[in-house]
Amino acid sequence: MTFPVIGVVGGGQLARMMAPAAVALGIHLHVLAEAQDVSAVDAVAHAPVGDYRDLETLRKFARDVDVLTFDHEHVPNEHLQALIADGVNVQPRPDALVNAQDKLVMRAAIERLGLPNPAWAAVASVADIHAFGEANGWPVVLKMPRGGYDGKGVKVLRSAADAASAADWFEAMKPLLVEEMVDFSRELSALVARTPSGDARAWPVAESIQVAGVCDEVIAPAPELPAEVEAAAESAALRIAEALGVTGVMAAELFETPGRSPGYLINELAMRPHNTGHWTMDGAITGQFEQHLRAVLDLPLGATDALGDIVVMKNFLGGANQDLFSAYPKALAAEPTVKVHSYGKSVRPGRKIGHVNVIGSPHDDVAAVRARATTVANIIRDGQ
Repeated sequence: MTFPVIGVVGGGQLARMMAPAAVALGIHLHVLAEAQDVSAVDAVAHAPVGDYRDLETLRKFARDVDVLTFDHEHVPNEHLQALIADGVNVQPRPDALVNAQDKLVMRAAIERLGLPNPAWAAVASVADIHAFGEANGWPVVLKMPRGGYDGKGVKVLRSAADAASAADWFEAMKPLLVEEMVDFSRELSALVARTPSGDARAWPVAESIQVAGVCDEVIAPAPELPAEVEAAAESAALRIAEALGVTGVMAAELFETPGRSPGYLINELAMRPHNTGHWTMDGAITGQFEQHLRAVLDLPLGATDALGDIVVMKNFLGGANQDLFSAYPKALAAEPTVKVHSYGKSVRPGRKIGHVNVIGSPHDDVAAVRARATTVANIIRDGQ
């Protein structure tokens, strides 16, 4: 009996954080890295460098793995279909993954399932944006259907006059996605996992705090979330995973909309471990990276209960401190209960380079736990 090999396309921090979970389970992890200096290379013994956009490179990489999964959603869908035709076990399947690759496909799927979408339309011209804005009200949000992340590929158009500024976007991609600008109270994340056999589990719905389009903090479970909204959001995420045939981890990013039934709208989907699920690494019985590996291998899924009443994840971005390790003595001494996860990336201003997790004690309030996480993250970022 030999343990299986999981191949991960993409060598970013998500692939890196799969490595400890794979080691614990005795699973062999291979990574197709974009370059020799990406995050996962230092954490995985077998990490050849290759272009995921090249089918023959993918075929060569896939020959030695039992299942192929992903660090990102950018592998061309037609390449994945070709790999399946070759007999490769691709998880999640491209028919599911396309809903995370293309926001127009995703919006249509959510509508087909009768789940809560914002008003939206595919637009092929500035005139189409005008028509949508006049029908649904200004401002509107224009999105690139493919390739956008962390606030990139998104433009807020506050009036009909602003729409003209989007004309050059149609030269890069057509059609585009336009949506109503949702009046929401906060952002939520409903994280689930599903196996090819249909076993599925959900973690508690979490609150996600964004700064400049980038996830800054996550609080789990989402504080003071009405029970009926939590239940509806969890049910929706599980239903999406089942209906689309998702395998592995899926994050449904949501807008909480008090006063607008059913209390939330679906923003985006991600079909891989997700920044809003990093809290589970230390704060849940089964973390998202172990669960993803279990799921793509069609193993029974682990329990998803939170390990504390409050769990906070805080990202740290590149800042003034280039020598992150030099800040560890002060950071770790400041808050001994905080867990630090560094991604092995070079430091650039605004780049995600790590996160910290902290589990609150029963007597802690949310503000106190957030402050502890922020203290450590800031020391590492600033070196002081």
